[in-house]
Amino acid sequence: RNLIIRTASTNQSMVIVQFGENDPAGIELVMEFLKNKFPEITSLLYVINTKGNETFHDLDLVTYAGLPYIEEEMEGLKFRIGPKSFYQTNSEQAYELYKVARDFAQLNGDEVVFDLYTGTGTIANFVAKQAKQVIGVEYVAAAIEDAKLNSKINEIENTLFYAGDMKDVLNEEFIQNHAAPDVIITDPPRAGMHEDVVNMLLRLEAPKVVYVSCNPATQARDIAMMGEKYQVERIQPVDMFPQTYHVENVVLLTLKS
Repeated sequence: RNLIIRTASTNQSMVIVQFGENDPAGIELVMEFLKNKFPEITSLLYVINTKGNETFHDLDLVTYAGLPYIEEEMEGLKFRIGPKSFYQTNSEQAYELYKVARDFAQLNGDEVVFDLYTGTGTIANFVAKQAKQVIGVEYVAAAIEDAKLNSKINEIENTLFYAGDMKDVLNEEFIQNHAAPDVIITDPPRAGMHEDVVNMLLRLEAPKVVYVSCNPATQARDIAMMGEKYQVERIQPVDMFPQTYHVENVVLLTLKS
């Protein structure tokens, strides 16, 4: 068995239990115990995972008790987070991180923004009121459904979201079908951006790129590849993981003259 626990700053908690075998009686026993022993859990789910690893994005989850999601709030915006959706683990510092990203973007309401690796659309929806349009792309389809729902919940109508592998979605056809970005915000996983994605960013030549990263090493690698056309203007680390050496790092890149 494997437990995954998520907590929200809004006094909500999600617990996902993974079972390595399909044993209905045993599952019922464990889940009923958790439900009764910890009534403060607002979202209690389980998944049967016989693959021998911890990944469950391709599996069906069962909501045993409570709601199938938890919610966070930022500046009056509500963000619904499902069990397969990414959200920063330190929600209070996530707000500080997104404020830095928004400040670096310096939006005035007329810009088209690409939000790459958008997750549940948190950054996209967070900056939408200061932009003309925000287009978010994310690999996890369930997260994109949450992103669309988050726009609907917050009555945001100037966002578009697409699910798929970034290097496959962000292609020539995609570029032809959408307005050119004035600002690109990218927040990739620890592995950084695929070389094809970096090359597409160089092809797009957006005036500003805001690069948010949880791994400054791969961030530095990607920025070096972009050095042909971009220069570093500002850098701001954010301490998302107190008492560890890990940080989130935000870099503003501007197109060279």
